[in-house]
Amino acid sequence: MAYDLGLAALADPTRRRIFERVVRAPGPVGEVAASFSVSRPAVSQHLRVLAHAGLVTVRTLGASRVYSADPRGLDELRAYLDRIWSGALSEFENAANRSAGTPAGRPAVTSVEEST
Repeated sequence: MAYDLGLAALADPTRRRIFERVVRAPGPVGEVAASFSVSRPAVSQHLRVLAHAGLVTVRTLGASRVYSADPRGLDELRAYLDRIWSGALSEFENAANRSAGTPAGRPAVTSVEEST
């Protein structure tokens, strides 16, 4: 899964709620659809989009197709968000240091020695 497919898939609010439902309780499309006011075919289409994005997997269990969260897709999405967050924190630190008048990487002076 490319993280952009995951982000695009989760941009739809209904699809995001369906994904959250599958994360909490994997199940066949009928069980998942019972939790929503949209039709079963609509839920099935949302699950196909989530599967294409790598966020859910489907396995056959008897006559049912059971949908569950795919940890690999979640890991890739999380890694992307972690990179973005890490960069944002670094930029915040640099801005705070500039604002305090200290070069990046050097601690600000917190105490002043008295002269004699």
